[in-house]
Amino acid sequence: MTMISRVLGLVRDAVVANLLGASAAADVFLFANRIPNFLRRLFAEGAFAQAFVPVLSEIKERQGDDRVRLFVAQAAGTLGTVLLIVTLVGVVASPVIAALFGTGWFIDWWQGGPNAEKFELASALLKLTFPYLFFVSLVALSGAVMNVYNRFAVAAFTPVLLNVSIISCAILLHDKFSVGAYALAIGVFVGGLVQLLFQLPFLYRAKMLSRPRWGWQDEHVQKVRKLMIPALFGVSISQINLLLDTMIASLLMTGSIAWLYYSDRLIEFPLGLFGIGIATVILPALSKLHSSKSIDDFQHTLDWGVRFVIFLGLPAMFGLIVISPLIITVLFDHGAFSEGEIDHVQAVSYGVMAYSVGLLSFMLIKVLAPGFYARQDTKTPVKIGIITLVLNMLFNIMLAPFMGYLGLALATSLSASCNAYLLYRQLHKDRVYSVSTMSISFALKCLCASVLMAGTVWCLTNHISWREWHFSEQVMLLSGLMIVAVTQYFLVLFTFGIRLKTIKSVATTESD
Repeated sequence: MTMISRVLGLVRDAVVANLLGASAAADVFLFANRIPNFLRRLFAEGAFAQAFVPVLSEIKERQGDDRVRLFVAQAAGTLGTVLLIVTLVGVVASPVIAALFGTGWFIDWWQGGPNAEKFELASALLKLTFPYLFFVSLVALSGAVMNVYNRFAVAAFTPVLLNVSIISCAILLHDKFSVGAYALAIGVFVGGLVQLLFQLPFLYRAKMLSRPRWGWQDEHVQKVRKLMIPALFGVSISQINLLLDTMIASLLMTGSIAWLYYSDRLIEFPLGLFGIGIATVILPALSKLHSSKSIDDFQHTLDWGVRFVIFLGLPAMFGLIVISPLIITVLFDHGAFSEGEIDHVQAVSYGVMAYSVGLLSFMLIKVLAPGFYARQDTKTPVKIGIITLVLNMLFNIMLAPFMGYLGLALATSLSASCNAYLLYRQLHKDRVYSVSTMSISFALKCLCASVLMAGTVWCLTNHISWREWHFSEQVMLLSGLMIVAVTQYFLVLFTFGIRLKTIKSVATTESD
């Protein structure tokens, strides 16, 4: 289900690239879309989910479904009320938000510079995109409930509806506005509403749909609040880094925000499919194991998660570094994206390479962080998050003046690597998790297989002028290279003695 969503997400981005390219309108829409998405990951998939799921799992294990129903109703009523207020403030104060995070555009608007229109458009688009925060946060609450009851498909499929809404509005409403970005912003609003309505019948079927209640003083809601406050910063550190990158990118040349966005979207495909996918499954499992005090199984489950993201993250990282120009050409190099004197394909591919350096670290964070949240420890990731945020800003200051938007992407990757290392070091120090010798050996074999795979793909494409080919020929080349890459990767791993049970098995011991 996540794969369907991610594929449609790439289709959506291809539509955006075709309609807006890397123009000023694209910069502004992507800016207006990023802010509510940042808050979504803060309130919904980030801090709230990490605080809500362990408490919900504990109630389910110890008090039964009736108490779960009451808790869900109280959480929905409390979260919904807070988010409604935040959303209304966000819509009314959209010019202030646009000035805060689009500093360069605001300065131009204030001084009558060439980018004044960007600030005005950003303020208008935020009024349409900001309500998405309210809808999708309640969607995340619903999805968390379904995940705790091991019903993962519904929550994983829901983002498909957002992509369908944006694509539909882009196609049907694009010609209705002088600036096509308005059609995309309407698609974001509609997509959030449709996602929420889609979840309700499944909650009803699971007997978890109750009238929302205000529960600010309830002991379990208080517990979620207590866990959530530090997690607001800790779990969403990568999103804060991206938002800071957007602020700095608004000071750079036109196209920088779009290049970073398209680069990030290619990275988000394997990250969302494998990293976030495994994190969605592993958090309820770890929470249950912690509640039942199954220490060894907790360790084995974390080790399995690390092994799983290494198995898929390493080849994705090397593959994107080598083949990203062809992928970008096939997905985005059409319509408005191909206009102008700047080679947008090359610009985005460099961004992908810079982000790819940190892809495995992004994935490991998604697996290691639940090791803290499942134990209801949200303070430690905050401390690590503060260190990471400071490092990211230092890297930005060091690299952006010399490398522009590439410096921002590389700074994000370097800070993510520091984040992953510090999370693991603390888990090891707390004697919660130590990577097994089998996983270390497994990682080295995956690394060798990935390097060999990337070398083969590079040799096959190095002397081919595929930029001049027809679109269908480029698609065939990309498909063929992916088949070759995947086949070689698995054959090399098989030669090294890796079997399916090595990857699938959770309760693995050193002797295995």
